[in-house]
Parts: sequence; structure tokens; C-alpha cells
Amino acid sequence: QVQVHESGGGLVQAGGSLRLSCQGSGHSFSSYAVGWFRQAPMKEREFVAFTNWAGNDELYANTVKGRFTISRDTAKNTVDLQMNNLKSEDTAVYYCCAGPSFAAVSGGTNVVWGQGTQVTVSS
Repeated sequence: QVQVHESGGGLVQAGGSLRLSCQGSGHSFSSYAVGWFRQAPMKEREFVAFTNWAGNDELYANTVKGRFTISRDTAKNTVDLQMNNLKSEDTAVYYCCAGPSFAAVSGGTNVVWGQGTQVTVSS
């Protein structure tokens, strides 16, 4: 059974950087697409970034494009999210999500979620 676990959140000043990591486990993780989502207080969970099973196809939300980079290490079963030039509006709980396709990840069907990691950006 596939499981994912996030790490790397914390408190950072505006303009700073953080790197989140999603550690996957389970037989099928290497064939799963992975997405990062976030949920700010009083707001709905929103898509941040996506990578396919091979790590050679990426997609970003417009709000983070040019600042965030998603990368996949297939040998280590990790998917990282490098976040640069952080803004106060990036403050949220960040979740990793793994599923068999982009459609599954974006639709939230047949996917697994991590417990989330808090990112707080102070202005």
C-alpha cells in the first residue's frame, strides 16, 4: 500500500526559501504521479505543483510559477518542492498527494495523502 509523508516545513521570513520533501513508500509509488497541495486557514485546499511518475513532466499553479520547483528522485522515492522568494500568502499547510495519474491527483480520487507540513512566512 502506498503511503506518503511530508517534511521540511517551518517558519521563514518573506523572501526566504524552504524545501519540502515527500517520502513515498509502497510497491506502486514509483509508478505514481505526485502533487503538492496547500490549504491556508479559512480557505479551500488548492493545487500547487505536480510531477509525473518519471519526474520529467511538471505543472505549476500560476501563483507559484517561477518561484517553486518540483523535483523527483526515483532512486530515493522522494518528491521535493523547492520554494523560493516566499510570500506571506504562501503560508499554509502543505500536503503531498500520490495517485496513478494526473487526473487522479487533480481530482482527488484513488489517491493517498500525507498528514501535511506547516509553512509559515512572516512579513
